[in-house]
Amino acid sequence: MLEKLMDKIDKNCINVDKELVKKAYNIAFQAHNDQKRESGEPYIIHPVEVACILAEMGMDTSTIVAGLLHDVVEDTQYSREDIEKEFSSEVADLVEGVTKLGKIQYKTKEEQQADNVRKMLLAMAKDVRVILIKLADRLHNMRTLKYMPVEKQKEKAKETFDIYAPLAHRLGISKIKWELEDLAFRYINQNEYYDLVKMIAEKRAEREDYIKMIVNQLKDNLEKSGIKSDIEGRPKHFYSIYRKMVNKNKTLEQIFDLTAVRILVDTVKDCYAALGIVHTMYKPIPGRFKDYIAMPKPNMYQSLHSTVIGPQGKPFEIQIRTFEMHKTAEYGIAAHWKYKEGKTDENNIDLKMTWLREILEWQRETSDATEFMEGFKIDLFSDEVFVFTPKGVVINLPSDATPIDFAYKIHTDIGNKCIGAKVNNKMVPLDYHLKTGEIVEIITSPTAKGPNIDWLNVVKSNQAKSKIKSWFKKAKREENTSKGKELLEKEAKKQGYNFGEIAKGEILICVLKKYNFNSVEDLYASVGIGDLMSSNIVTKIREQYEKGNKAPLSTQDIINNINNKNSKQNEKKKSKGPGVIVKGLSNVLVRFSKCCNPVPGDEIIGYITKGRGVSIHRKDCKNVALLMEDTENKIVEVSWGTVSTGAYITEIQVKSEDRDGLLAEIMDIITQTKTNLYSINAKNMQGKGAIINIKVRIPNIEHLKDLMKKIRKLNGVNEVYRAKN
Repeated sequence: MLEKLMDKIDKNCINVDKELVKKAYNIAFQAHNDQKRESGEPYIIHPVEVACILAEMGMDTSTIVAGLLHDVVEDTQYSREDIEKEFSSEVADLVEGVTKLGKIQYKTKEEQQADNVRKMLLAMAKDVRVILIKLADRLHNMRTLKYMPVEKQKEKAKETFDIYAPLAHRLGISKIKWELEDLAFRYINQNEYYDLVKMIAEKRAEREDYIKMIVNQLKDNLEKSGIKSDIEGRPKHFYSIYRKMVNKNKTLEQIFDLTAVRILVDTVKDCYAALGIVHTMYKPIPGRFKDYIAMPKPNMYQSLHSTVIGPQGKPFEIQIRTFEMHKTAEYGIAAHWKYKEGKTDENNIDLKMTWLREILEWQRETSDATEFMEGFKIDLFSDEVFVFTPKGVVINLPSDATPIDFAYKIHTDIGNKCIGAKVNNKMVPLDYHLKTGEIVEIITSPTAKGPNIDWLNVVKSNQAKSKIKSWFKKAKREENTSKGKELLEKEAKKQGYNFGEIAKGEILICVLKKYNFNSVEDLYASVGIGDLMSSNIVTKIREQYEKGNKAPLSTQDIINNINNKNSKQNEKKKSKGPGVIVKGLSNVLVRFSKCCNPVPGDEIIGYITKGRGVSIHRKDCKNVALLMEDTENKIVEVSWGTVSTGAYITEIQVKSEDRDGLLAEIMDIITQTKTNLYSINAKNMQGKGAIINIKVRIPNIEHLKDLMKKIRKLNGVNEVYRAKN
């Protein structure tokens, strides 16, 4: 294994300290000696393969050593201090940077993933080599994913699609990006993957002969023109072909560039000369030419692309670039280590990482995990347009960006004071979608009142959205603070809690720290403007409250809280006379049967019991029907008096979907209707919804009907009826 790594270093790296690499290998071998991978192979194979990938990228000594040791601190007894003592603080920082990322797990709780991605971005900002090690680690894990359970395969493949392949693209490392995408595609869409592989394989020989003929024709013509070149056919990777088929609704035969021809030359001048020769030989397809040399992609990619009609009328794609451009296209940011004779240009690297600084800038303003992840993926995946300032400076923006996006990209004040825009010297609306090559001029006014809140629905860049929200936070802080507090109090009440009771002391401090707020007013303002959802904040506070010194509110606590609020109101409804009149009898003991719990307004009947007076039942009570069959002489006629006692217990049953928050909403209605709650019991019916039994004290049937009507309107409630024993 060590010999394989040394061979990779000899072929691809410059000035690597092999003795230090051997030392790192020996430590990794010893540390992982008793560990196995899922395949049953010795664990040491994984860090060696990671180091080999880094060596293929031409990385420096510290990065390769850190690749060998990247799991040592996380999975063995070695500490950061041990690594620093044996090697250097630089190596220790790289290992710690990778270790801090942990193993990002794709869960439904997007918050966990967002926290891990934030750590990754911060580690990248400190030293981009951290993410290069992480990409190498992920690539080898994807190569050996077949040994993992199916569920884990899909989870890792999805995460690779969402995070790692786009990051490789942003860093310009196409060699790793393509392989990650194809491997993830294989596990996410297995049927489509193998169908595509089969279709492409069927005509491979025919395609290879066709490309070989084109390569020979191009070589002859370029040599005649005195242009030194390397020409080769390059098959497109499977996921790229599949994506074009799906996005453009085309069959495999309709895809132009299953195989691309690549021409590598010495100079930029030769690139354009070669393009002229190609267009002389083959007819170019209009609209299929792109000049990434004049306007490079943000990930440093440079090349000329053109699709032409070749022999036999078959279209094919051709790419023309210099040898130096090709190295950058393959290895992106890593090319700064591989091809600069061991010396990196830190200023140049920093310039190429502008997109990372922009992501870090707006993510500090975004506390909501869902919004952060959506914005992060948009930044990684989005296509781009390239427009010019009036002075000719190229500005790259997301596809469909507007003049407002352009204004905020230039400067925050330009965006805040923007009142209009010109494109190619003509006035356009602010929601106009910019196109590549257009010249954009922003019209500002010193008296402008600031951005319009509707701009948030127009702009495409996270940078612009962040700056607009920031302006409104400052301009309307007092209003947003008040609104946010009100929203949190309402949400807490909805969940059955008093916000003032649970959001205080250490609990509140803990939540403020989690969301990076310095004060509770900052939290309120963020909720008020819509950066954070009140439900998420209250849930976090409630979780901390229930974990803290105070015990969580029991069902009886909640009942007592509701009843305390309603007690004063119900005091006014106490009895001033008899509740039930028994025909033919006076001063008789009356009690209400618990089997049917009659309330004023129900049709009732009396049953004379031995020693306990008259038992009052609803006429539709099943027990009364049985009693009447055997002891008809004990049945007496009863009626409701003119004044009721206001303290009748009855039970209702609710059949519903089993959804979060329903019980809290029912409690809220009980409070709103000033109903005293006696007991409540809910149970899950094993996939068939839920049943909730509620006993309440009410004054009459009308009150009960009103309560049932309001519960019946709740989302997810199927039936509400009086319970019958």
